[in-house]
Amino acid sequence: MSAPNDLDAFFMPFTASRQFKANPRLLTHAKGMYYTAHDGRKIMDGTAGLWCVNAGHGRETITQAIAAQLNQLDYAPALQVAHPKAFELANRLVAMTPEPLQHAFFTNSGSESADTALKIARAYHQARGEHERTVLIGRARGYHGVNFGGISAGGIANNRAAFGPLLGDSDHLCDTHDLALNGFSRGQPKAGGLAMADDLLRLIDIYGGHRIAAVMVEPVAGSTGVLVPPEGYLQRLREICDAHGILLIFDEVITGFGRLGTSFASDYFSVTPDIMALAKGLTSATYPLGAVMVTREIHDAFMHGPEHIIEFFHGYTYSGHPVACAAALATLDIYQNEALFAHAASLSQQWEDGLHSLADCPHVIDVRNIGLMGAVELQPIDQAPVKRAFDAYLRAYDKGFLIRTTGDIIALSPPLIIEPDEISQLFQCLRDVLHEID
Repeated sequence: MSAPNDLDAFFMPFTASRQFKANPRLLTHAKGMYYTAHDGRKIMDGTAGLWCVNAGHGRETITQAIAAQLNQLDYAPALQVAHPKAFELANRLVAMTPEPLQHAFFTNSGSESADTALKIARAYHQARGEHERTVLIGRARGYHGVNFGGISAGGIANNRAAFGPLLGDSDHLCDTHDLALNGFSRGQPKAGGLAMADDLLRLIDIYGGHRIAAVMVEPVAGSTGVLVPPEGYLQRLREICDAHGILLIFDEVITGFGRLGTSFASDYFSVTPDIMALAKGLTSATYPLGAVMVTREIHDAFMHGPEHIIEFFHGYTYSGHPVACAAALATLDIYQNEALFAHAASLSQQWEDGLHSLADCPHVIDVRNIGLMGAVELQPIDQAPVKRAFDAYLRAYDKGFLIRTTGDIIALSPPLIIEPDEISQLFQCLRDVLHEID
């Protein structure tokens, strides 16, 4: 398939558009672990698309489920009517997530899941009469999508800089990346976790614990470059939130559905949030769908007053879209029938060893890993930040490997179907690239 004649009309997201359109990288087909580029070359997917194609590309059972659903019921609203698959999927998610999470609210993306989680948190406190609880705490270098709530709670500077005033009553914990303390850690870093979590006490002193509605964090910060929480960090956050009546939200848009070799990061770390935001791997990216899981206590706080009155004034035209639900149910079947989460866990040691074998390569200043997530941080070029990692991205693509970069960090998160020989090929490519770039 040739490239389109005119690339100008598409206003591209998160892209160096002028550079791209001068030399476009177009993907036309996908199957298993590989894309096919418009020039016919095979490109190994080292990033599961955007952290989302967990079951691999071109899964026929998912596409068949989508086609069958389109033929049976292409659309039904979820406002005052519904369809059976939304309830079936909600029950499947309740069975998968930690026991206190008993209800699912459907969205269309991770960004919508993050904003919905924040709205539920504030509305929950309002429903209980705690009208002062409006402050939302995120984390520096956190990513919670690109809607106004998400970038207010998020802490990636470039995602916030151009958009003027954000949500009031929002602030940020320190991030969990301390290169001097925990550089080249394998898995969870050992040091600093309690002190980093105790930064929440600083914000409690500023705002008062009675004014903070929720703390939202990614269990592992993904989009900013795979920042793994030190030991004890998440457990300490849970303790502080409990002590002050603050809701704890886990943004598991990236870490959910097997990325760490468990169903969710909350399982991996044995820490259960009050609210969990999901998307990406829920449908293995075949159809847009997100979900927000909440405890029974949170859900039931809204279930008061006359029964004909709407309890929660929030939702989307496509909440629980029947085709999206069909895609999700087929995806969850694949995860279960092929034991993909266990497969990912079985590869984690090879993944860790392969990543850390790059520590001696030129320009490398840190390597981080957990589950099937990893990052190689490079020394920035003076006066040219992000250029070194982007050069690595372009060279890897030319060699037939799709990686992801954020700042001067190479981030990796392959489909869970990856095999040992493909892991070896991916890291050999990166070794070659790191020895080639300036």
